[in-house]
Amino acid sequence: MKTLRTPDDRFAGLPEFPYTPRYCDVSDGDAGTLRVAWVQDGPDDADPVLMLHGEPSWSFLYRKMIPVLAAAGHRVVCPDLVGFGRSDKPTRLEDHTYARHVEWMRALAFDVLDLRRVTLVGQDWGGLIGLRLAAEHPDRFSRIVVANTGLPTGDIPMPEVWWQFRKAIQSAPSIDVGRFVQSGCRRPMSDAVRSGYDAPFPDDSYCVAPRAMPSLIPTSPDDPAAPANRSAWAKLCESPTPMLVAFSDGDPITGGMAPIFQRQMRGAQGIEHPVVRDAGHFLQEDAGEELAGYIVDFLRSPS
Repeated sequence: MKTLRTPDDRFAGLPEFPYTPRYCDVSDGDAGTLRVAWVQDGPDDADPVLMLHGEPSWSFLYRKMIPVLAAAGHRVVCPDLVGFGRSDKPTRLEDHTYARHVEWMRALAFDVLDLRRVTLVGQDWGGLIGLRLAAEHPDRFSRIVVANTGLPTGDIPMPEVWWQFRKAIQSAPSIDVGRFVQSGCRRPMSDAVRSGYDAPFPDDSYCVAPRAMPSLIPTSPDDPAAPANRSAWAKLCESPTPMLVAFSDGDPITGGMAPIFQRQMRGAQGIEHPVVRDAGHFLQEDAGEELAGYIVDFLRSPS
């Protein structure tokens, strides 16, 4: 598998993101290895909060939340998905499959870091990957937070706005990642923050993963990933693992999933689920401190 690796100097001077990256190698599923990056903060012996980002962002998205959770005594672990951030970037569209992305994060979380008693925080693709992990390895997870995400099976049509996003990011001559993130926010970003989202992608050759990810979402019942997602959804519906549903009030892509999670998930019953106000799809960017506060309260509550 051919890959690109973003030069370190692209990440110099990131605003509000002082964390030193850590690295490991995982199997690429093609007789080679991939370097996967993550940042972490908080006590090393505390139960971990695994925060997974989505498309087309990277762990920089969680910079407002990491200090809040670490200050509350939690070990916060924020990986960069393969193809994003400081992680290696496979250069062919066909190198990216849903199953591979689940496996790459599984290998990091369990084989390398041996995380246990995990609280998952998943947004966008972070939920699509993280919820698979939670369903397939329930003994590793103690709590789940879903935030502007879902677990598509292809049985329900995707909203039109998602199809528009897919067409835009797949057909654009070049991808302005910072602009895409800003378009998914309710509140304006500074130029420095937009540059932070652009940092992993020096030119379009590094953008294969952002282009590939929309096509990996099951949009029909016979999609290759549909059976695994359908099985995961069924397991999660019956799981007693406490689940906090913390969606924003302004996400046209996944907003309709909030009441479905609240209604269908056993672990979501009897929990007061917040609504993050004046926030778009990337609610970590719009209201990260607020979302982190809800998670801290959730972790303090009896399980």
